[in-house]
Amino acid sequence: MRTTLIAGNWKMNGSRERTRELIRAIVAGLQPNPNYEIVICPSFVFLPDAAETLAASCVGLGAQNVCDQDQGAYTGEVAGDMLAELGCRWAIVGHSERRQLYGETNALVASRFAAAQRHRLTPIFCVGETLEEREAGATEAVLDEQLRAVFDHQGAQAFRSAIIAYEPVWAIGTGRTATPEQAQGVHAYIRSRVAEHDAGTAAELRILYGGSVKPENAQTLFEQPDVDGGLIGGASLQAEDFLAICQAGNC
Repeated sequence: MRTTLIAGNWKMNGSRERTRELIRAIVAGLQPNPNYEIVICPSFVFLPDAAETLAASCVGLGAQNVCDQDQGAYTGEVAGDMLAELGCRWAIVGHSERRQLYGETNALVASRFAAAQRHRLTPIFCVGETLEEREAGATEAVLDEQLRAVFDHQGAQAFRSAIIAYEPVWAIGTGRTATPEQAQGVHAYIRSRVAEHDAGTAAELRILYGGSVKPENAQTLFEQPDVDGGLIGGASLQAEDFLAICQAGNC
């Protein structure tokens, strides 16, 4: 049985005090449960505060990105070993905002994926299509290209220590959400593509849904057989909403 994972992506929001307050509220509202994992991913600059506040809790710490290089003249980037030293165990790579707003290519995302694993960070590898691509019937082709970059760079077995997050770009921050059936169909397709390379890895692979997940729709999404949790954006910035989503996932 695959363990549920709920990850909060706080994006570029918050302050030092708000980070501490939100973490305290989340930790206070959670009960340890071997059937789930909770991860939060605050801004880089608040990672030390988050790590200190999370100490001795059951909540994991992740970063919102990781450099594809290990050290050197890469102004503005943060290396995997730096994140690990701060207590991170996870790193989001290939989020649609990085792809869409900052031009990160499939090849660069695959390199970031590899860098995370070099430093024993579990990559949360984001894939997904735009509205135009969905309406053109290109969803599977887009996903194939995104997955193939990692297959070619690392091999399918790399997903034994990774997470995939399906985030339809058209549903991020828009209030629109894929129906449970739409989410299940894409998640099943992703799992089938990994299975073509390594059936054992595919069976154990956790695939999260990300795209305007809210307390009102979380349960029906998480009930789908190939949806193993969520990558939560805006709703993770409100402790009550985030805890409700965790509860919806049997957390």
